[in-house]
Amino acid sequence: MTTTKGSPNPAAAWLRRIDALEGPTYRRIAQALENALAEGELTPGDQIMAQREVARRLSIDFTTVTRAYALARERGLVEGTTGRGTFIRSRTMENEAGLVDLSMNLPPPPPGLNLAALLRETTGAILARTDPATLMAYHPGAGSLAQRTAGAAWLAPALGEVDPARLVVASGAQTALSALLDHLTTPGDTILVEAFAYPGLLATAARRGLNIIACPLDAEGLEPEALAWLVAERRPRLVCCTPTFQNPTAATMSLARRRAVVEIARDAGVTVVEDDAYGLLPATPLPALASLWPEGVFHVATTAKTLSPGLRLAYVVAPPGRADGIAITLHSIAQMPAPLMAAVVTSWIREGVAGLVLAGVREEAIARRAVAAELLPAAVGGQESLHVWLPNAVATPAARARGLALVGAEAFRAPGGIGEGLRISLGAAGKRPMLTRALAELEALASR
Repeated sequence: MTTTKGSPNPAAAWLRRIDALEGPTYRRIAQALENALAEGELTPGDQIMAQREVARRLSIDFTTVTRAYALARERGLVEGTTGRGTFIRSRTMENEAGLVDLSMNLPPPPPGLNLAALLRETTGAILARTDPATLMAYHPGAGSLAQRTAGAAWLAPALGEVDPARLVVASGAQTALSALLDHLTTPGDTILVEAFAYPGLLATAARRGLNIIACPLDAEGLEPEALAWLVAERRPRLVCCTPTFQNPTAATMSLARRRAVVEIARDAGVTVVEDDAYGLLPATPLPALASLWPEGVFHVATTAKTLSPGLRLAYVVAPPGRADGIAITLHSIAQMPAPLMAAVVTSWIREGVAGLVLAGVREEAIARRAVAAELLPAAVGGQESLHVWLPNAVATPAARARGLALVGAEAFRAPGGIGEGLRISLGAAGKRPMLTRALAELEALASR
């Protein structure tokens, strides 16, 4: 084969592998691509050269390259569309282990939007107008005024108007929750959590040496009578909860329930940590607990469930006058959020891109929830929820043998929590037909 033409190009380096392979040219191209991926020369998300450019560099016919790329696509190595380009496909659990991932709670891909292109466009614009040295430096404090103002605007549908001075920018919700537990408790303190709760919160509380008490749940989340009794008897330092699409049970507190929970906490003088990861997913968000009791609720809102987990950004809304303390604790744990990602999210919010992405995630979530409603009628969850809860179900070896990756109640059970169930995540499957097949398999197992 003719040596590649042109100057050295990292995107073309893998083509050098072709000369060492045997067989038809199109198969050698596909195999070179696969070898480069296996050995780390190419990684998921990398864009590879256009077919015509490959044909030019190798001095071969364009149709040969087309055939090679088609073979690579059949092997699950690449993906792409006209006008967008060809990219190394993400190696998800679906193609690494032959499983359909129903365990990872991710927002589904928003239809009609190219997140990679949006990210490239936004980062390019940021780098064009910002001194790179500024982006690469340390950024102490709660976040810039621009970042906090954008965050306040983003959270307004659930919180109403919020003074940006109350916001702290964090590198993800897990970091924010860890900082809040460090800031608000001391080892040996008692906290109340939902009977099934976010595993990251449970792990952080255990490492902190906190006494974790499970509060029973009903169809709307925390049971008010049980909560009132536990608050009176156990005198907790904090009540921690997720009011919208609770993780994992997908329960959502009505406005009346939210008011009841806030009233119980306020009367007892107990601070609330509100993990509102999913609060913006409903088309009409319910008022956040922090909007009902600004003085007593620390509100955490991540972009991981509404936009993309790769952005690694969350906002903490503190009671008036208390943002500086949590900012100092956050800084001691994680120094700062990645400045470039914070700039991307801020730009997306200001320019309306974040709203478009959220609308797309919501649209696809609704479609996938409808599939789950048809195939798993016993599953619980709101119309826009990224996950559903299948009460009393358990993950079995048979499910894994059928290609289903599942997570059961044991991953979420707080000390003292009882019951079984499966959290079925609807967003991680790459495409809706794959999710449909997986849920059909799960339904067939459940009906046995």
